[in-house]
Amino acid sequence: MNRAPDETMTERELPSPVKLGLNVLWSTCWTGFPIKIGICLLFLALGLIHFEARIGLACLMYLASPVTVFAMPILAMVAEPHLGEGVGIALLFLICIPIDIWATGVVARTLFLEKISKEPPDGLGLSLWLKTALVGALFMPILWIVVSFATQTSIELSHSLFETEMLKTVPVAEKIGIELTLWGGASTTVLIVMMLLGVSLVGRVIRSAAQSAAPASGDYQALVTRWDLMRVPADQGLMLTATTLVGLVLSMLFWSGLPVSTPHPHECCKKPEVKAAPLYKPVDTLNKAEKHVAQLAVQVEAIEKQKAEEEAAKDKDKDKGKAGKAKPADAKAPVKAPATP
Repeated sequence: MNRAPDETMTERELPSPVKLGLNVLWSTCWTGFPIKIGICLLFLALGLIHFEARIGLACLMYLASPVTVFAMPILAMVAEPHLGEGVGIALLFLICIPIDIWATGVVARTLFLEKISKEPPDGLGLSLWLKTALVGALFMPILWIVVSFATQTSIELSHSLFETEMLKTVPVAEKIGIELTLWGGASTTVLIVMMLLGVSLVGRVIRSAAQSAAPASGDYQALVTRWDLMRVPADQGLMLTATTLVGLVLSMLFWSGLPVSTPHPHECCKKPEVKAAPLYKPVDTLNKAEKHVAQLAVQVEAIEKQKAEEEAAKDKDKDKGKAGKAKPADAKAPVKAPATP
């Protein structure tokens, strides 16, 4: 794609708003996300932030947003989640502001030079970041309301569909699967359409900035050299040394502060304490079993001895009763007189 210095890109040749928005937002996300996630991990290790496990994915989504500082309060206001606690939360999202502005500027300048051959104006990153934040602040609540309404409506329609006479005989398992497919497909479709609409709005903002920009001077190879130099400074040795030292300091801070980052659930989500099962020792178990068997044997012997004594006592009582009955019988017998000669 070689362009003459005096050749300009017309409005028809500009990429579509959706394509422009995706190019900028996607590249900006992965340009600033590694830096932001590194700072987040450092704050977690130092104990400045305590996030709940159930909102860990939401935290990653906030950090991945090119306008993190506005994404968090907007979604927190609408969804009312408890994100966590600690002074590091506010500090983290304040640090994300210059990172997002820098990432937006690098990506936008590269896009202007590479894709549309326009001269990036001064302060392009800051202006696009502010406009993108404004679009997000207006569009995110609308997105939440529309998707929530579509989801609730589709759920009610799927429930009412199976209340008809024709579908009342459908088994429960199939009914659950069909309902999930119906309202899940509808809500997902609405979400995708709304997201494309939001990306298109961001793309229109970028497109308006591109239309007002001056054409870039130089051939395509010169433009490639320019956007490469935007990423790599002239003093590469200084950049390598500074990056190494910063990484070393952050690593030392991370590993020195890691032991204090003991995870603890929020008061609303505390789990019951579960004691670990004791270690199984076969020798101790056998010894306990032998002692138990010996105790049982002693108890059995005592029971047998007691039973024998009781039987002996009963036999003695029987013998005494028989002897008492025999004496009165002898006393009643008639005494014969001696015979006379």
